[in-house]
Amino acid sequence: MRTVLVTGTGGAGRTTVAAATALAAAREGQRTLLLTADPDGTPEALLGIGPLRSAPGRSADRLPWSVPVELAPGLWAARVVTDEWFRGELTALQDRGHGLLDMLGATPLDGEELTALPGVETIALLRALRAAQTAPPGAGWDVLVVDMPPAPDAVALLALPEQLRRYLRRLMPAERQAARALRPMLAQLAGVPMPAQKLYETAERWERELAAVQGVMESEATTVRLVVDPGPLADRALRTARAGLALHGCRVEAVIANRLLPTGSSDPWLAALSGQQQAALKELYEQWAPAVPVLELPHLGRDPHGIGDAQGGGDAHGGGDPRGAGGPHGGGGPYGAGGPRPADPGPVGPGAMDPASVDPGAADPGAGGDARRAPAGLAALASAVGAPGARPDRPAPDPWTVEDRLADDGVLLWRLPLPGADRDGLGLVRRGDELIVTVGPFHRVLPLPSALRRCTVSGAGLREGWLQVRFTPDPDLWPKRL
Repeated sequence: MRTVLVTGTGGAGRTTVAAATALAAAREGQRTLLLTADPDGTPEALLGIGPLRSAPGRSADRLPWSVPVELAPGLWAARVVTDEWFRGELTALQDRGHGLLDMLGATPLDGEELTALPGVETIALLRALRAAQTAPPGAGWDVLVVDMPPAPDAVALLALPEQLRRYLRRLMPAERQAARALRPMLAQLAGVPMPAQKLYETAERWERELAAVQGVMESEATTVRLVVDPGPLADRALRTARAGLALHGCRVEAVIANRLLPTGSSDPWLAALSGQQQAALKELYEQWAPAVPVLELPHLGRDPHGIGDAQGGGDAHGGGDPRGAGGPHGGGGPYGAGGPRPADPGPVGPGAMDPASVDPGAADPGAGGDARRAPAGLAALASAVGAPGARPDRPAPDPWTVEDRLADDGVLLWRLPLPGADRDGLGLVRRGDELIVTVGPFHRVLPLPSALRRCTVSGAGLREGWLQVRFTPDPDLWPKRL
């Protein structure tokens, strides 16, 4: 299944872009589920629908999202129901451990008195990602678009399965699990009780679930779309997010510059804001293109509301993209997706979606306009943001490579792509057979390839977005030539 994770800087319009992406995919005939974890009702207001409610029945028997609502042909929307999922999971855990609870004299908690604890939202969203992948044939979706939290929280969420698996391996090593058949004899020899069988079974179940979720993250079919409201404050946040995603091997398929104001306005206030956006947009192209497409979405003059004309690409009031929003390169703006951009941004060109054409009167706040016209819908943005391209659902290749320079320099070079990282926020620690890499607020423990475990670290450098760590063979460990 194709999975698109939409995140970005805070307040940049992640939900809007996620909904437009899902609509674009549904237009191409793909069964698409738009999944959000936003609990405050913003997705419903954006989509123009009623509250997304959980399914009736026992919590333990339900999927971790609300009843999917069909918005357009081939497009459904649902919300991760964290509270209901948490109550169901904890109630089921109490049922499995009722014998131990009775022995301890504990009073089980009722489902009605349970409330989700901080951090449960992350686990519930990961569980939803896993559940979407395991839907039975004919009942699932072709494309899953997930409205993720802001970039720092999204990176931490994507890193969680690998981190939890590492903790499990340290707390319950495989060799201890393999010896569980000898538990009664070991208990007699040690003179203390050994862990119960259910503990090992629980650890094995968690390991399987976490491995499955990590497999979703590491699949080539899972990509990230980064949303940014171009401006001087968003640039550093986007750089940090890019470094964090690269550290954890996440593939960014597009950067979406959202809410772009029209250029060439006669209003000094609007012209200043537009000029600031265009300067930031130029920086985006220089940093990302052509390796990653940069898509441009116009400011509609108001918040989108509802789907609009889901089939024709126009808006509810007959707007849409009369000028061919995709441009000659398939992008969402006058310069195409990651295409060349002039040094000095000029007026909106013929390949752009002019906000004034989508919403008459929106280009100039002083231009007036009909207050009774229909609000702008998501269909006005779906063509510009585009549907996710097809990708194989298989493990992505390892982006970290070992370069053999023993003949020339006497070292092995481990190259790790870390675009967006800077030297001030970079940290490296070698600990046994692992390399601990810190990039800003993000942290990852990387197991060393087998050849590098017999080496010592002799230096490291960050050049053009690549972390290059030099390893020198340890004479006491390196194989001797005959």
